[in-house]
Amino acid sequence: MFGPPKDIKEVTNAIKVYEQLNKFNPHSVKSFQDAHKMLMQGLIPNAGRYRSTGAGIVQGRQLAHVAPPAHNVPTLMKELFSYLKRSNELPLIKSCVFHYEMEFIHPFPDGNGRMGRLWQSVLLKQYSPVFEYLPFETLISRNQKNYYRALSVCDKQGASTVFIIFMLKILSQSLDELLEHRSGPILNTDRIHSFLASGIKEFTRKDYMKHFKTISSATASRDIKLAVAKKLVKKPVTKTKRLIK
Repeated sequence: MFGPPKDIKEVTNAIKVYEQLNKFNPHSVKSFQDAHKMLMQGLIPNAGRYRSTGAGIVQGRQLAHVAPPAHNVPTLMKELFSYLKRSNELPLIKSCVFHYEMEFIHPFPDGNGRMGRLWQSVLLKQYSPVFEYLPFETLISRNQKNYYRALSVCDKQGASTVFIIFMLKILSQSLDELLEHRSGPILNTDRIHSFLASGIKEFTRKDYMKHFKTISSATASRDIKLAVAKKLVKKPVTKTKRLIK
């Protein structure tokens, strides 16, 4: 591996962290800080510790975001992790909310963007193992301007809606890429999670088959039956054929 020592260290640290993705507790502040320490070890002083000074995000020559005061960071992060435990929102939504709120708090001196993307992977992996292999880090890199634009818009609006929509689209694209390049048979659970990651709220079997054009109606029926059994979707009480996420 050739390149500037700092770049090499960033890559080797990231590889080490993602190799140990299963060891991180998605609801633990300590685990979160341990992951940052591993990710930023040798790159910044006091890796794994929250910042003790003010911070902000600069885009070009403009200050795009001023983070909350450093003394508020421990409490804000504790509240954010408490939200993860108590909220009944869909895991996909919760992971996006956490990603945005963590970026807003900006708890570390450096590496916040990487930690936001890493911890979203940690959160999503508990929802389905397929998320462990998503290339959405690459897709965010390709859409970096839109990523920061979504953060900026949410900052001004005081709500995370725009960022959630952006991230759900990124996740959907990532799942599509994963299924497209996957070798071997595609599992029905992979199809289900890929379809639901698009953010669709109600659908029919016909809608499902439009998304996966190569599957039969019998396969679609089996997939939907499994999704209902796993309580990923539910049939409405009325006679409509649409399913509700």
